[in-house]
Amino acid sequence: MIKIKTKDLVLAALFAALTAVGAFIRIPIPYVPFTLQVLFVFFAGSLLGSKLALISQLVYLGIGLIGVPIFTHGGGPAYILQPTFGYLLGFAIAAYIIGKIIENLKTQNFINFFLANLAGLAVVYLFGVIYLYLNLNFITGTTISLAKAIKIGLLLPIPGDLLLCIIASLISKKVLNQVREALPIINIRN
Repeated sequence: MIKIKTKDLVLAALFAALTAVGAFIRIPIPYVPFTLQVLFVFFAGSLLGSKLALISQLVYLGIGLIGVPIFTHGGGPAYILQPTFGYLLGFAIAAYIIGKIIENLKTQNFINFFLANLAGLAVVYLFGVIYLYLNLNFITGTTISLAKAIKIGLLLPIPGDLLLCIIASLISKKVLNQVREALPIINIRN
């Protein structure tokens, strides 16, 4: 049985809420809008550690799937039929992976944070593009090649996400020690 402290739940809920806010700050691009959700996934993984980061994104997914309209285009169980739902699944795994990498860092520098966030971003795109391709071809009936799915699901949105990756890496590196001092419940190895 996993024991989770109240402070842990509050932090997970906070980052779930931030991810929800990020969904509404968007630039419309066909199929995959550019949002700030992934920025908060980077922060969750970098600042909360693997387990709390994963929990924060599972809370976000759970709240959206029960019907609260916190995803980019609403919410509810039918949202799994949206072409972009794979990105949301990728958020949870990415947050965990980023947290795990950061927990195992020997040195905290920009490059290490950037590489951790880049690994998480790769996971988001892996889940997102595959789901987008499968969804469009087999659920919505829109025939699309894998090359086109990569173009619209990766190549169009990635410049903005790489910028967010850099921003999150710079900020996380600077604030991680302050977060550890303020919230000693976060147990991340140096």
